[in-house]
Amino acid sequence: MCGIVGLLLKRPELQSQLGELMVPMLIGMSDRGPDSAGMAVFTPPLPESRRKLSLYSGLTEQGAAYDWAALAAALNAERPVDATTVPTGNHAILAFDGDVAPVKAWVQAHAPSLHVLSAGRRIDLYKDIGNPAQVAARYSFGQLEGSHMVGHTRMATESAVTPDRAHPFTAGEDFCLVHNGSLSNPNAVRRMLEPRGIHFDTDNDTEAACRFLEWRLREGDDLPAALGRAFEALDGFYTFLMGTPTALALIRDPFACKPAVVAETADYVAIASEFRSLAHLPGIKQARVFEPAPEKMYVWNL
Repeated sequence: MCGIVGLLLKRPELQSQLGELMVPMLIGMSDRGPDSAGMAVFTPPLPESRRKLSLYSGLTEQGAAYDWAALAAALNAERPVDATTVPTGNHAILAFDGDVAPVKAWVQAHAPSLHVLSAGRRIDLYKDIGNPAQVAARYSFGQLEGSHMVGHTRMATESAVTPDRAHPFTAGEDFCLVHNGSLSNPNAVRRMLEPRGIHFDTDNDTEAACRFLEWRLREGDDLPAALGRAFEALDGFYTFLMGTPTALALIRDPFACKPAVVAETADYVAIASEFRSLAHLPGIKQARVFEPAPEKMYVWNL
C-alpha cells in the first residue's frame, strides 16, 4: 500500500503556492506510506542549451555536508559546461550547458557514491527514507514553486527501503512516475527491455513500468500511445501517476483495485489516493470530484 498525490496549477500566478498546497496532500498519505517519500516538481524550463540533474548524497560519507561546489568546480575544470549547484539537504540540483549523457557519465565516474535521480530542463526531484513529514521538512517542500508536482509515500512490499527505491522514478528527460500497487511481471518486462539497451538501477517493480514507458516514448510513441501499450504489457494491480514537462497523466488497471480520486476546478487538477489529501485545497467544495475509471487514460495539460 502506498499513497500518490499530484497537483497541476492552471493559472501561472498560483505557481508560487505549489509547494504550500502540495505538502498537506503528501502528509495526508502518511498512513499509506510511512517508509519513504518523494516529490518531483516541474519548474520553468532552463534555456534550450542547458540541462540539470537532481543528485542525492545521502549515501556518501559527507551526507548533507557534501561539497557540491567542489563537484561543480571539478566538472568545469574538465568540461567547459558552466556547471552550478543549488544544494538542499542531501540533494543538489546541478545545472550545466550541453547534453545530459556526458555529464551524467562524468558524475557516475568521478562521484560514484552519488545517485542521479532525474534529468531534464524542468524536473527537480527529491526523495529519501523517513516519514513524509520528515522528508518534506528536510527538503523544504513547502517552498517549492512550479507548474505541477507528483508525489508519493511508500510502504515497501517487494523491495528494500532505500532512497533509490523510493518514488518518483524517472526515465529519460523530464518524465517521472509514481505507483500504488504491485506488478506481477516486472522481471519479464526487464528481460524484454535490457536487450534493447534499457538500463535498470534497482529491482523495484515500479522501475520496470517507468523504463517500459521510456522505451515506448523513445521509439516515437506519444504519451497516450505509450500508455495504451502499457495496458497490454504490464500485468498486476496499479494506479500510475506520471508527470511530463506539460502534463499530468493517470491510469488504473482494468480492475481498478488501487484507489484514486481527482478534484478539478478552474484553478487546478488535484489527484490523490484518498480524498482526505484534497480536503484542504481552496475551492474544493465547488470542485468536480470523481473516481477515475479503470483502464482509461486521463491526461491534463497546462
